Amino acid sequence: MRRARRISACGSLVFSMMLSVACLVPVVSGAQAAPSVAFLAHQAVYDLSLKTSRGNASVNSARGRILYNFAGSACEGYTTEFRQVSQLETGEDKTTTSDLRSTSWEDAEGKSYRFKIETRMNEADATSVDGVAERDGKTIKVKLKQPKVKTFTIDDAVFPTEQVKLIIEAARAGKSLLELTVYDGSDDGEKVYNTLTVIGQPIPGTKAPAAPDAATGNEKFKSLTRWPVTVSYYDRAAQSKSGEQTPVYAMSFELYEDGVSRALVLDYNDFVIAGAMGKIDIKETKPCK
Repeated sequence: MRRARRISACGSLVFSMMLSVACLVPVVSGAQAAPSVAFLAHQAVYDLSLKTSRGNASVNSARGRILYNFAGSACEGYTTEFRQVSQLETGEDKTTTSDLRSTSWEDAEGKSYRFKIETRMNEADATSVDGVAERDGKTIKVKLKQPKVKTFTIDDAVFPTEQVKLIIEAARAGKSLLELTVYDGSDDGEKVYNTLTVIGQPIPGTKAPAAPDAATGNEKFKSLTRWPVTVSYYDRAAQSKSGEQTPVYAMSFELYEDGVSRALVLDYNDFVIAGAMGKIDIKETKPCK
């Protein structure tokens, strides 16, 4: 599952990770070859709840749901539909409701990416991002239609499905860290993230989790390996000259080798949201001709 979006505009996420750990464990770059990944076409529902409220945070409760729909194949490309509806209740008896919807298509070689994103906060008018990105060698050319017409280029970045593929390949190769620059069209369509992915030890599908869910209860997944993964996102434009930078966003999850994610944890600095998979439907994938 690609990264979840911000629940609200009430603060950035900080994930407490020391970048100096990169000196102690292997790092794999996105260019390193590895076995191919066969993604599973599926639709999953995640139920959101408040896990932790930190420091001076006034968040008393949170609830919501993520609907994640992934389809396609290596021959026709991958389509993703994502919707996240969330409600936060604060100590001032205020409720903030956010509704994010996005659709995207990415070709299997990570050369082309089309995206539309709509975000609404409470009763305010929705904001929209609409664009297309094309890769030519190491350069990506982005053409935005919304929120404003603009064309710009990005160097050495990957798109979201390619990001997940590279994480799985690194996990299979026994790597602990993966550094990638990612472009997914989020925020105003111009945001680029440097990411650091930490990959834990593999978990066999037969090992029961502490909190079972729709995936671990499905026979199909009992033959699959999964890995605990944490991805931290850093604003590329705000990169520190000293080399030390705090993540603006991070999420943790267990990632199966077919691209399905379970046990989501979304850390928003002031508070942390848990996402438990309540349902998963497996779809048929048309074989490549």
